[in-house]
Amino acid sequence: MTDTPPWWRRRPVVVAVVLLILLTELIVGWHPLVEAVAQLRTPHWNWVAGAVVAEIASMGSYARMQRALLRGAGTKVQVRKHVALAYAAHSLSATLPGGPVFSTTFNFQHMRRFGASSAVASWCIALSGVLSAGALVVIGAIFGILTRSTGSWQTLLGYTGGALLVALTVRVVAQHPELLMTPARRLLRGVNRIRRRPADSGHARLAGFLRQLRSVRVRPLDFGYAAVLAVANWLLDALCLWMCCIAVGATDIRPAQLVIAYCAGMAAASVPIVPGGLGVVDGALILGLVAGGLTGSSAVAGVVLYRLISFGFIIGLGWLVWLVMRSRARAPRGVPAH
Repeated sequence: MTDTPPWWRRRPVVVAVVLLILLTELIVGWHPLVEAVAQLRTPHWNWVAGAVVAEIASMGSYARMQRALLRGAGTKVQVRKHVALAYAAHSLSATLPGGPVFSTTFNFQHMRRFGASSAVASWCIALSGVLSAGALVVIGAIFGILTRSTGSWQTLLGYTGGALLVALTVRVVAQHPELLMTPARRLLRGVNRIRRRPADSGHARLAGFLRQLRSVRVRPLDFGYAAVLAVANWLLDALCLWMCCIAVGATDIRPAQLVIAYCAGMAAASVPIVPGGLGVVDGALILGLVAGGLTGSSAVAGVVLYRLISFGFIIGLGWLVWLVMRSRARAPRGVPAH
């Protein structure tokens, strides 16, 4: 008996949805697209170079955030290894169907090779995701207040409190993993029942993992530094988008409104409908920039240039890094990888 995926996950349906989205965007935005192409032919290359630097710095911030969490848990790794891991994992996540699963597995395997225990690696991956998501929420709330598109400072305090509560919950669970024992055992029993295995299958491994998790202690200084880097990761990426808009002559949007449009686009990217958020992220960014005061052609040109850098250049570089890491992992010890 073979597992048949639901109809909405079958390849012909996914391809049809992607083509429909792209065709709709092409029809609706044909005239702005023609004007945008004209703007893209003569960009201000100094701003394009600045956008590339900002995007590279954004990726570096994310890599250093994960490094700070690992270092705080007692595992020290060279920066260049973390940067390489960030590029390769990002490319896997953005381009493959089910990419986040491949990316998480890839991250976990290489953190184990760095010397981290399975508990430390899992903790680092989970906490980096929490910090990243929380940082985006807080950035959106702050700039929403600055543009008066949200309620008041109470809104900011609510968002900030929610982000801190999630981070605190994760920290408490790490310090007291026994809290997870009962629900985890119940979940494992359910999985074993579905897989027709003994009810206690895997319980010893689960208990060992939770014992390892108890030893994880991230120093507050490293945790705070990682939180700052999580914010820097998003802001530098937004800076890349702003520089791309300036490069194509779109100078009419204010930075605060651009960040709001950026947060909307990144929120759309969190829903993995299609790899890389193609069409979905672009549409959200364009709509946000137009709402912020740009013309349709300028918004399209700015977003296309931004995606060429953040998706095309960074993803392409990440796949090259992945190939190098894969070749080195396969090379026997003492034999240089070619």
